[in-house]
Amino acid sequence: MKNRITNLFQIKYPIIQGGMIWVSGYKLAAAVSNAGGLGLIGAGSMYPDVLRRHIQKCKKATTKPFGVNIPMLYPEIDKIIDIVIDEGVKIVFTSAGNPKTYTSFLKEKGITVVHVVSSVKFAKKAAAAGVDAVVCEGFEAGGHNGREETTTFTLIPMVKQELEIPLIAAGGIATGKGMLAAMVLGADAVQIGSRFAATLESSAHKSFKETIINVKDGDTALTLKELAPVRLIKNSFYDKIQTLYKSNPSLEELQDLLGRARAKKGMFEGDLDNGELEIGQVAGLIHNIISAEEVIKELVTDYNIAKSLVASI
Repeated sequence: MKNRITNLFQIKYPIIQGGMIWVSGYKLAAAVSNAGGLGLIGAGSMYPDVLRRHIQKCKKATTKPFGVNIPMLYPEIDKIIDIVIDEGVKIVFTSAGNPKTYTSFLKEKGITVVHVVSSVKFAKKAAAAGVDAVVCEGFEAGGHNGREETTTFTLIPMVKQELEIPLIAAGGIATGKGMLAAMVLGADAVQIGSRFAATLESSAHKSFKETIINVKDGDTALTLKELAPVRLIKNSFYDKIQTLYKSNPSLEELQDLLGRARAKKGMFEGDLDNGELEIGQVAGLIHNIISAEEVIKELVTDYNIAKSLVASI
């Protein structure tokens, strides 16, 4: 499965694990990398000193390439960037911000930079900023999302016709068949979040993992667009959001309801009623909690079978 992405990251399979907050610690990143994909540590839910420890533990847990996902709206981003450089991380995925801010600086340090986008407009801006690849994420994805509500399989070919750099598809992909479909449409690789959230190595709370595998069609929704669009499992907290919307709330009222550490409460601490439960629509295809290695094996096997069937038609 060699292509531009496997060559860029020096990995066996064109499969990247999403750097999800409260889910993507060093155990998951190392497990994915050891299985032949690219594991990412999610810096968005880590204090700087916590991130440093995760990077150091990841280096001990794998000799394979791994990276760090950095949301650029992080309040202590300068410290995060310094730690990434100081610890010798070679791959950085950035999101939720202007790629011009750090791309040149990181590349000068010998770091491969990938930026997450949700539209053709932002994909072109990322390419102009000099990133090595882009992740094109459709609104099927869990967690924070684009405002355009463009689906993954619509976004991929539109970006492909505009850019020359490698393209990674994200959002709504959890199987080898989905992986093949994304690559047929022009992706060089896939980035998968929800399927890896429901793994043994995920740092998510056990109750959240069990909730993921029980999600059905229609159980998630994109909301809080006025603050930052986020896809959530419908629970008591989501119901409170919908009730508040009936009163035409101000931004301040929405922010007050959201409060602080709502995602940590739900995904990491397991408060299924009052926490944010961020997951993608594709959770409806996830029915078990298995190891990250088993996920990679299933993806590759399913991909190869699907590719063979298509070739025989």
